[in-house]
Amino acid sequence: MKYADYQRQDAAENVKNAYADAQRLQKALNAVVTFVDVEAQLEHLRDVDENAPLYGIPIVLKDNVSTKGIRTTASSRILDNYVPVYDATIVKKLREAGAICIAKASMDELGMGGTNLNAYTGKVNNPYDLERISGGSSGGSAVLVAAGVVPMAIGTDTGDSVRKPAAYCGVVGVKPTYGRISRYGIIPYASSLDHVGYFNTNVKDAAKTLEVLAGRDDLDMTSSSAHIPAFSEQLNSDLHGKRIAVLGNVQDAIQDTRIKEQFTAMIKKLESRGAIVETVYLKKELMEALLPTYYIISNAEAVANHSNLDGIRFGIREAGDNLEEIMIHSRTKGFSSAVRKRFVIGSYSLFVENQEKLLKKAHRVRRVIVDAYRELFASHDAVLAVAAPTTAPYPNESVDEQLSASYLIAENHMLLGNFSGFPSMSVPSGLIDGLPIAINVSAKAFDEQTMFNVAKAIEEESGMAGNCVEVKA
Repeated sequence: MKYADYQRQDAAENVKNAYADAQRLQKALNAVVTFVDVEAQLEHLRDVDENAPLYGIPIVLKDNVSTKGIRTTASSRILDNYVPVYDATIVKKLREAGAICIAKASMDELGMGGTNLNAYTGKVNNPYDLERISGGSSGGSAVLVAAGVVPMAIGTDTGDSVRKPAAYCGVVGVKPTYGRISRYGIIPYASSLDHVGYFNTNVKDAAKTLEVLAGRDDLDMTSSSAHIPAFSEQLNSDLHGKRIAVLGNVQDAIQDTRIKEQFTAMIKKLESRGAIVETVYLKKELMEALLPTYYIISNAEAVANHSNLDGIRFGIREAGDNLEEIMIHSRTKGFSSAVRKRFVIGSYSLFVENQEKLLKKAHRVRRVIVDAYRELFASHDAVLAVAAPTTAPYPNESVDEQLSASYLIAENHMLLGNFSGFPSMSVPSGLIDGLPIAINVSAKAFDEQTMFNVAKAIEEESGMAGNCVEVKA
């Protein structure tokens, strides 16, 4: 459903129905970590202007968003008992806009993953095929929007953690410009790469959501004071004269000919709308360096960000004869093997003897990649690519954390948006064998309007606005 559909109905009824749907589908989807009581929020809604942009809209928050008095685990065992004493800035913004949070959604543990298979509460199931993965790390949020439980859910995106699950689940997934949305109160993964993002069922609602969430926050010194346009009112799908670059590296790396053919067919439709489309390439060496560079930088930052999760200052405490033993036991039992692996990689690159040849080199490579990517926008308004090279895979087919030659570029190209901080979103473009596929649209920094406009044109051609799937509970 769209925001407009909800706003034509009774707010309390909408919220209670969404809450009931989330509970009814929990066994099938396993998307919720904690259900949130809505009664007090509905009482607060009486003090909110009925014309507020998200008045009475039920939403879901990824479980790394701090909520005062409500358990926030980041899907990690070590934080199973963590209850924040404050709200994230976006929680306050959403409350002021009239939104009602019904649940905290499952995620890859601490945001470290792209499958939603390593959550402490178990695999999140794709609503199109419950045996398949949702994508991650914001899988629970994507699934609850795709299943029609809520029309909007918050996620976070450090590599492609909003945009990849959006592609697998057939919904719109937005990662705006770095700094556009405050990250105060978000449990971090890698601070130079983390973005707050979100999911909707259509581009217009996505544009309106950014109007609510965007803005300077003095509690987050990386947040921007850039002007916030009326994105939803200025939506314009007329592409006449728009110069669009297709990232040829990605197109060449995709092995599924059906996905390539659907993408090519969509490009022709955009050209018929007046777009000027050109296939461009970044150096192969830079594209192949994306994932290794990401591993080094993100995991080094993760080690620093999560050094306080030791069973002493935060988290579940395991027994030990001394402080060192307590910390070792708490971290060993508190984190999954996948997360411990990332901490090892991060710690290794932080060793003094390794910083020059690993971490500092990775930062230099990142700069070269970003400079090359930025050059594309000197002559183009937007860059397009297939969002994911396959439909949602089964768990044993997942290529998460593999340096596969076949998928090194096609699976990881959306890292360009995190390295550069440029806005990027996935928009559904069709179905293959009943499973969603999507196109990734990127634009210049703080030019989300162009990104939304191009995505709107794709949405109109695909006919997938408001797309949801019925899940048999």
